[in-house]
Amino acid sequence: MRKVTLSLLAVLTSLTIVLSLAAQEGHPLKGSWLGDWSAGTTKNQVFVVFDWDGKMISGAINPGTETIVVKNASLNPTPVAPPPAPPAAVPAIPPATPPAAGAGAQGAAAPAAGGRGGGRGGNGAGASVAAPPVDWLVHFEGEGKDAKGATVNYVADGKIENIGLSNRAIVGTWVSGTGAAATKGTFRIARQ
Repeated sequence: MRKVTLSLLAVLTSLTIVLSLAAQEGHPLKGSWLGDWSAGTTKNQVFVVFDWDGKMISGAINPGTETIVVKNASLNPTPVAPPPAPPAAVPAIPPATPPAAGAGAQGAAAPAAGGRGGGRGGNGAGASVAAPPVDWLVHFEGEGKDAKGATVNYVADGKIENIGLSNRAIVGTWVSGTGAAATKGTFRIARQ
């Protein structure tokens, strides 16, 4: 019986380790992202591949024969708001007034002052405080060529939605071109 229990414990421990290692995805941007960017009613499909070498984000926009190299890419976790203020202090309960001589419950002693019984106390010193929510802001740029061979700049700024899930997405603004000829729109790409 003891051998079976130890074997079962070893299998469960191994399974826990394997599953936790499989859940590690690394850098939040790393991987393939598919979606579109649009300006008005015109939608353009876009495919972006990001990589992380431990120091720098690199990648490609629409990899293939006309790959646009990702440059100036960044990912910045930015707190959304300061943490909420702690709740107002609870007013102290005044100590019980001892009964007058001869009154009370058959000579029972009054409760000791200061104690309310059980728990961790009323100051919340042992309570954990949740971290403030964070927006994961993404920026990347690229430089490509149009059909005539002229340089076209691409700049995207967005925010990762559902950062902790495999179906995360980047949503934001996309600018294609430069100066007065620039086309501004929105984009949404989802992790594949």
